[in-house]
Amino acid sequence: MTLADLHQGWAWVVVVGNAAAGVWALGAHRWPALRVRALWWFTAAAQIAIFVEVALGVALMSSSDVEPPELHEFYGFVALITVGIIYSYRNQMRNRLHLLYGGGGLFLMGLGLRAMSLSGS
Repeated sequence: MTLADLHQGWAWVVVVGNAAAGVWALGAHRWPALRVRALWWFTAAAQIAIFVEVALGVALMSSSDVEPPELHEFYGFVALITVGIIYSYRNQMRNRLHLLYGGGGLFLMGLGLRAMSLSGS
């Protein structure tokens, strides 16, 4: 498996993981039975996957002459910044934390899909 294959495959981990975390968090807002500690561990794992994906992309670019499609890098770095913004709002939105992380997870999923669509994945 090449680094390019790993980067392409891990993108699906990012998209599916953040979609699932977002839907779970929105469900937890509506149904308190879904408010379990595992939600936050899963959300953290999905967001950490973004950092891994960006690191894979940076490694791919530095180890080969691969030029990413226009704006592909932009969406990756916007995803990183978005994770930080979501985290920074956790105190202000503590009464609506599930909505914050639900919407944030779905937004991160969308950024991942957009980055993938630019590269033809």
